[in-house]
Amino acid sequence: MRLLRGVPLLTALLTGLALTAPAGATTGPPETCARPGALAVPGAEHQRTVCLGDLTTAALAGTPYTDMADQAGFSARGTRNPSGVPGVQIDGYFPDDSRWNATHGWRHDAQFVIRLPDRWNGGLVVTGAPGTRRQYATDTLISDQVLAQGYAYAATDKGNTGPDFFTDGRRPGDAVAEWNRRVTELTVAAQRVVRQRYGHGPRRTYMTGISNGGYLTRWQLENRPDLYDGGVDWEGVLWMTRGPNLLTGLPVTVARSQGTADDDDLLGAGFHSGSRFLWPYHEKVYWGLTQKAFRAEFDPTYDPACPGASAGTTPEQIFAACPSDVAYSYASRPASVRRAVAKVALTGRIGRPLITLHGDLDALLPIATGSDVYARTVERTGRAGLHRYYRIEDGTHADGLYDTYPDRLRPILPCYRSAFTALTAWVEKGASPPASRTVARPSDGDVVNSCGLGG
Repeated sequence: MRLLRGVPLLTALLTGLALTAPAGATTGPPETCARPGALAVPGAEHQRTVCLGDLTTAALAGTPYTDMADQAGFSARGTRNPSGVPGVQIDGYFPDDSRWNATHGWRHDAQFVIRLPDRWNGGLVVTGAPGTRRQYATDTLISDQVLAQGYAYAATDKGNTGPDFFTDGRRPGDAVAEWNRRVTELTVAAQRVVRQRYGHGPRRTYMTGISNGGYLTRWQLENRPDLYDGGVDWEGVLWMTRGPNLLTGLPVTVARSQGTADDDDLLGAGFHSGSRFLWPYHEKVYWGLTQKAFRAEFDPTYDPACPGASAGTTPEQIFAACPSDVAYSYASRPASVRRAVAKVALTGRIGRPLITLHGDLDALLPIATGSDVYARTVERTGRAGLHRYYRIEDGTHADGLYDTYPDRLRPILPCYRSAFTALTAWVEKGASPPASRTVARPSDGDVVNSCGLGG
């Protein structure tokens, strides 16, 4: 979900940043780049190709080729990231009629970034933006590391961005359904660009992501396993037609905020008792906006005036606009709402190896009604042999909160990196990952940069 820290940050995320080009960047045609080739992204309406001396955020911060503001809150201070990966970056967009993504001044959704390192290991990693963020949102979390390992990398904004994404599409559920289509679109295009750049297509393609990106990973491995060799799902959002889903879990948080529910109601809804200290923050930042935006996406007739044309930006605006969500009950809504959710629902029928990670103190997507349920769903479909599930003790939804609570939390990013390594060894070498388990928080050592999955 989207991490909001007040109107100034939100404004920056939605309007884009005026940035300068990095020193030494070549902005000419592709033939000016190392190991040249005519790189054309299939289906793209617009693209810009540039050679860069370093494709990682160490060099790109403060340039038009990443957006550090859109990554706010995702990683802990002290996180070590690699650097020094020269290569080609392609920014562009596919045809679309929504225009919330103002990156590069384009004001055009369906934006993407493709990065092609000079030293390529034969693989491709694809992701979709978490929350309602944009294509650079996981540069620090994912892009830097996989590029340094030699993978090509591709990311999409999912086709609609910002807190008012629900106004996209003609019918309930269309905006979220577009997310899946945009990931598929980018994967196919990126595989062909890789062939143009290196002379052959990727030997392995991996799908991965955090939060909504984790949901996209699950969906792709269930519905388009032909495109991928495996994936890592970091705290993916769970959408089940009959529940659980966001609309069965979040209404109680709104009710608590308005005094019609209490802490015991949250515990009954699956929130971990150990996450209580995180609830005030999530009440201000996540709960109300998330509930209202997704309820408007899947069930706009519940209260057509709420949230109207905009979900708002501050907690006060959000609650003032939508007091009706206090009493929302997914189970009592008409069948049309479940049909809208069914457009994007998960089944657990994964067709490729998948590793799932989820923090047990997640105060936005409680693990008990999220990944715990998904793991059981995968098992019921007979696909447990393709799945590993690691519950990260004291992990929460956004690693940035570790800096505020270093004595109570641990970052999940190092566990994610270990999981990605385990996935590639599983797929490429037949090395079975450790059995599903709870990964205990270590009592010493560099918790920000190291994590053993056990076994």
